[in-house]
Amino acid sequence: MAGLRERKKALTRQHIVDTAARLFGEHGYDQVSVVDVARAAEVSDQTVYNYFPAKQDLVLDRAEEFSERYPRMVRERPAGMSPAGALREIAEADLERHRRVTPEQTRGELPAICASSPTIRRYVLEMRDNHAETVAEAITETCPDVHPAVARVHAAAIMKALQLMTDRIGQGVLAGTPHDVVVDELTPVVEAMFDDLDRHF
Repeated sequence: MAGLRERKKALTRQHIVDTAARLFGEHGYDQVSVVDVARAAEVSDQTVYNYFPAKQDLVLDRAEEFSERYPRMVRERPAGMSPAGALREIAEADLERHRRVTPEQTRGELPAICASSPTIRRYVLEMRDNHAETVAEAITETCPDVHPAVARVHAAAIMKALQLMTDRIGQGVLAGTPHDVVVDELTPVVEAMFDDLDRHF
């Protein structure tokens, strides 16, 4: 029974996220309220708040997964691989995902909302700062000879590279630029950024 309840909760959570993304894509983040999301998802306002205590959590839900994933990937990277090398695959996976998804999907996702809503952009940049701190801690743990200040600078540079990619994807979505065009433009830039980060660590 417990397993069934957990699956139902996961389905409800995903349904709310998908509904919110659709509404944000259609109307814009700032024009949609939690009440609007609840009505469209056919759940109570309280149900939405039970899963997402604040409106921005509806957008940042997937991004929060990386709070643990980034430092874990740095800690578990193979010997001889740099921290940037460990996180490069996330950037590459995001680019390939953007190539596959439809324009309708991307209009309600984080990059486009980050590019169109100053409120969400502020939260995202704060989140990047937090991620940089946890990645720096992981670097210090796995590279004891690296000064903590150097680790913080390197982690901040990695997060900046990821944010630059997010920004360009979001701008492309808002401008209606074909996904293939954006990905083909970004791929060599992302490779160059991470190659440079590799060389300087």
